Parts: sequence; C-alpha cells; structure tokens
Amino acid sequence: MVGRKFTVPKLMIGAILSVLTLTMFVPIMNLFAKAFSNPDKVHLLHGYDIWPKGFSLIHFEVVLSNQLIGRALLNSLFITIVGTCLSIFFTTITAYVLTRKNLVGKTPLMIFLIIIMIFEPGIVQEYMVIKDLHLLDSLWSMVIYRTINVFYLIIMMRFIEEIPESLIEAARIDGAGHMRTFSQIVLPLSRVPLLTIGMFYIVARWNEFFKSSIFLSSRNNTVLQVLLRQFIVEGDTSALVGSANLLKNNNIAQLDFTALKAATIVIAMIPILMLYPIILKHFAKGVMEGGIKE
Repeated sequence: MVGRKFTVPKLMIGAILSVLTLTMFVPIMNLFAKAFSNPDKVHLLHGYDIWPKGFSLIHFEVVLSNQLIGRALLNSLFITIVGTCLSIFFTTITAYVLTRKNLVGKTPLMIFLIIIMIFEPGIVQEYMVIKDLHLLDSLWSMVIYRTINVFYLIIMMRFIEEIPESLIEAARIDGAGHMRTFSQIVLPLSRVPLLTIGMFYIVARWNEFFKSSIFLSSRNNTVLQVLLRQFIVEGDTSALVGSANLLKNNNIAQLDFTALKAATIVIAMIPILMLYPIILKHFAKGVMEGGIKE
C-alpha cells in the first residue's frame, strides 16, 4: 500500500483551510464562552478567549424565560420546517416534470423561469401580492414565500437528468404512472440532491429576517432572527429584559448584557449546528445507496 505523499501545494492548501477554519471557530467559541460564564466574571474575558470564566446558565435562563423569545423561536421553527418541506416537494416534482422529454412548451417555461431568476420582483410588488392574498402578519406568508428557488430547481433538474431513462421506461412498461415513478424511483435515487437543496432551503429560511420584518408586524408573529437583530445590531435590550421572568434571587443589574447577547446568538445557532451532523451522516449514506449499477 502506497502511503500518501505530502507535497508543497497540499501543505499550503491545508494551512489556508486551517486558518479559515480558525477564523470561524474561534469567534463561535468566544460566544459560547461569554454565554456560559458567570455574570460577575464575564468582564475577565479578553479578546477572543474561548474558555468561560466559571460556569453559569443564568444568561440562557433569562433569555429563554422571555415569552417573546420562546414564541419567536417556535415561529421560526414552524416557518423553517413547514416551508422547507413544501420547498423540497414542489422543487423536486417541478424538476421531474421539466425533465420529461415529451413536455409541451418546455423551452418557453425554462426561459420564463430564468427570467424570473435574473429579474427578481421588488419588495413593493412582493408586498402587494402578500397583501392581496390577505397573508400580511401571517406565518403562512413566510412559509409560501419563494417556495421554489429557480437556481435550486436547476440543480435538481441536473441530478434527475442523470437517472437512466431505461429505469423510467421500465417503470412505464410495468404500468407505473408519473406519481408512482416519481415516488418510488426518482425520489430514492435523488437522496443526495434532496439533502443538498434541503440544507440550502433550511439555512435560507432560518436566517431570513428582512422579509419577516416587513410581512410580520405583530409581536406574537415575529421570528427569532428579527429579535436577534433588534437585540444584537440595534442594541435594544429593553424588550428582552422587561418581559423576561427573571429568577427571584438574581438582580438584573448584575447581569452582563454582552453575555445576554451572546446567549441569544447561541440559541439561534444551536438548531443549525445540531442539524449539520445529521445531514452529513445521511448525505454520506445517500451517496452509497444512490449509486446506479448497470
């Protein structure tokens, strides 16, 4: 067995990737350090320290005891989960339809979709559409908003086109219709692209705050990202502290607002951080199961 050869280009690429990894890893660990430190020792953290000073969950208790934060977190989860499921379904089934050779008007449809992708409508037009649908200040406005991303649709089409036409033809000869062919042949063989575009949709929907701040006006329908921007970017901590059910034996004056902001950011990151290992596990498994042997 021939061992791996370490060349200068490989070492340079490894060094560059290591530096890039540190630029992302260290700030994240610094946020965790602030969030888990004791309130009276947070000021001892300097620069990008990654180890907490003491240990306390008081910052998370304060943030999570805020009913507004809990409501916003549930709203974000609802929009992300339901919206991603709808996006994956409609993107995949649309890609299957557009890859059929006997589809009438395929070229005009593709031209129309590409034009939509290049020339996106403005926020005023989108707002008027949502208003005419009577979905303003409704979570469903964000669920159905941009259900299909044309770029992801094209990616899905390329994957489906790689499925041998002989499999589709064999299913058709056996009497399978389009829905059965789609559900029993196309979907099982498209696990890798489904996970890929699914992750794209999840991250995009979870991080969306601009359109949410426009379409969702009431406090009960706000999302976590809007509150996160309010607390972190605009520095407005009054709503966070004022509506929180603080522990009886703790004084709000003793809490560190920087640590509170860090705890809020950590809470917003945890769902995505927990999802990545699950996606990567099934992604590798899908590569093995999705292989076609002829």
